[in-house]
Amino acid sequence: MAYDEKLVDRVRDRIAESHKNVEEKKMFGGLCFMVNDKMCVGVKKERLMLRIDPEKYDELTGKQGCVPMDFTGKPMIGFVFVDTNVLRTKEQLDYWIGLALDYNKIAKSSKKKRK
Repeated sequence: MAYDEKLVDRVRDRIAESHKNVEEKKMFGGLCFMVNDKMCVGVKKERLMLRIDPEKYDELTGKQGCVPMDFTGKPMIGFVFVDTNVLRTKEQLDYWIGLALDYNKIAKSSKKKRK
């Protein structure tokens, strides 16, 4: 299993509550939710991947269950993994996804615009 299907369903339901422009893409060995053409939330194995405000990175990586996202041996500032043990309730999931959705409003799109 590449990712936790139950967690994917919970994330999908949460994002659908407030956003219509959502695309699901397989990447990083998991499933990523692109919101407004920007990487926002993903699920890899049994962890949530979030794109967060880099200004809050140090504060959030100090919270229980939250660790830097690291694929290459170097942490990616602005991206974190959150373990499912701190995502058990709707309120906990809403908190973490809310951080990613808030940053999504001001994040730069990685999508190339056609001329």
